[in-house]
Amino acid sequence: MRLLIPCVLFGVIALGGPTWARDINLQKHSADEIKTICNTAGGSFSQDAGGYGCGTDCRGHPGTDCTVSCKNGQSCFAQVIGGRRPKTVLNALQAPPGTPH
Repeated sequence: MRLLIPCVLFGVIALGGPTWARDINLQKHSADEIKTICNTAGGSFSQDAGGYGCGTDCRGHPGTDCTVSCKNGQSCFAQVIGGRRPKTVLNALQAPPGTPH
């Protein structure tokens, strides 16, 4: 029994890990650039005194499944689900072609 719990936890982490969200570092982008890309992706742009960002449902609508956040004067980062490693803001906000709904 003492061995069963660690084995179950390892299985959940090993098998479920790729589906968890991960942060991806991106280049620095201005608020105007993020807003333009966000509109292209169908997302929702937001901005406050500390920074700005965009969120989509990864399928062309506002949501929080795919997000890009930028602190003023610093590089941006994307938060995506699964093993994706987007290199651009637009790729971070959209699901790859052929991804099931």
